[in-house]
Amino acid sequence: MAKSEKEPKVSEEAATPVATPKAAPANISSESSGKRKGKQPGRPPHKGKKLKAQIATIYAKVNKEGQVSLDKAITILKQIKRAKFDESIEIHMSLGIDSAQSDQMIRGSVALPHGVGKKVRVLVFCQGDNSAKATAAGADFVGEGDLIKKIQSENWLDFDVVLATQDMMGQVSRLGKVLGPRGLMPTPKAGTVIGSGQDIGAIVKEFKSGKVEYRSDKGGNVHAGIGKISFDTDKIASNALAFVEQVRASKPTGIRGNYIKSVTISATMCPGIPVTI
Repeated sequence: MAKSEKEPKVSEEAATPVATPKAAPANISSESSGKRKGKQPGRPPHKGKKLKAQIATIYAKVNKEGQVSLDKAITILKQIKRAKFDESIEIHMSLGIDSAQSDQMIRGSVALPHGVGKKVRVLVFCQGDNSAKATAAGADFVGEGDLIKKIQSENWLDFDVVLATQDMMGQVSRLGKVLGPRGLMPTPKAGTVIGSGQDIGAIVKEFKSGKVEYRSDKGGNVHAGIGKISFDTDKIASNALAFVEQVRASKPTGIRGNYIKSVTISATMCPGIPVTI
């Protein structure tokens, strides 16, 4: 009788079939998940060597100059301009205030002598004869309950400034949750609530021509746009000085010591330059 051949023992691990990984479809790349290099939210796109060198040269020039006069700072901004569009000029002021104290909040508005260089869309809540006056002065949108309903139902926000007469504030207050977070809610401190004795036409013209609002942030700073880089140097300087003087005039009575810590001007695509005013 022939001896039976012994079958080799197979371990359980070897007997378990191994899953073969599926190949990725040919039309889907490894970067299709939205996490492509340089495309993540909050991360700037990759800069080439030429752009990095250009930016480094700009910052080196600004740091070398240090704090300069207002006219020289504007001249430097015009020299280091690298964007093809007409950049906005901004002013930033660091104030010696305690932003946690309500009586030290800085807020107001100032009519710049030469405007801000862009079209400002003004909405006015008023009624009666004021509607015709506001329209004649150039207001883009004039109305009362109809505009309030449009903002509430359609979330319509195609405007830059909101003005309201005193007799309309009872109705306009219903828009606080919509306009408030966007800084559009009319308030007497910003000059956007028009009293019964004020000239509504003159106020509309001021905002249309370039009256800007300002409000201190949590860090005790105020910011505003004061024109375009294509403006003449003297016009930018005049707007900047008008803004600084208005903020200086808004100094709270309880402030002791240095009120204006620093003043810096910058352009949209240029670094800030500290100035002496």
